[in-house]
Amino acid sequence: MHRADDQDTLDLIRAFMSMHVTLVLIGVDIPGSGLLREGRHDPATGQWHLPASRHAKIHGLEPTQTERRFDLVELDRFRYDTDEQISAWIRHLRGVQTSLRLLDAPEDMLTAGTMPEYLFQRTNGVVGLLERLIEDGCREAVDTGLERLTEDLFDGLSIDLSHAQHRDPAAGEVPAVPAKRTTRRGRNTVFDDRGPAAGGAR
Repeated sequence: MHRADDQDTLDLIRAFMSMHVTLVLIGVDIPGSGLLREGRHDPATGQWHLPASRHAKIHGLEPTQTERRFDLVELDRFRYDTDEQISAWIRHLRGVQTSLRLLDAPEDMLTAGTMPEYLFQRTNGVVGLLERLIEDGCREAVDTGLERLTEDLFDGLSIDLSHAQHRDPAAGEVPAVPAKRTTRRGRNTVFDDRGPAAGGAR
């Protein structure tokens, strides 16, 4: 809550609260931002003071009026530990690849072979990083005439977030970028709509 944009957002939310409608709002690290807890700036100290979250009930502190009017639903990054989580990741990749327009792209470009695991390793399941990698990959595929996305093509790309200078790392707006792998493990995992089939360790 230390930026003018944050204060403007809070003002807009308060205006929405007077409307008789249901709103679904999406943000990053809402608990950590202090947005719903209505942080207050102390000009004497130059610090922002945030009331305790509704989850800190052990202190007997009441949530703010703004916080009481919203139900916070946590949507974490994708995981890759169970068959159900892997299937969810693959379904997301399948949805992404339907919107890509590369001339030589096979239908299962992002979901066949080891590509799902590769993309997860490169992005740690963070949708924003996946979007950046695929966007840069498509640009490279068009510029080189390859017209498809491959692991070899992605290996030549780094996920660069240096352009996001207006984002606040302390507010969770800049995700950590996983290090690129240096060696490729031999794998023969087969994926289908139900998830990974036997043939290799995940």
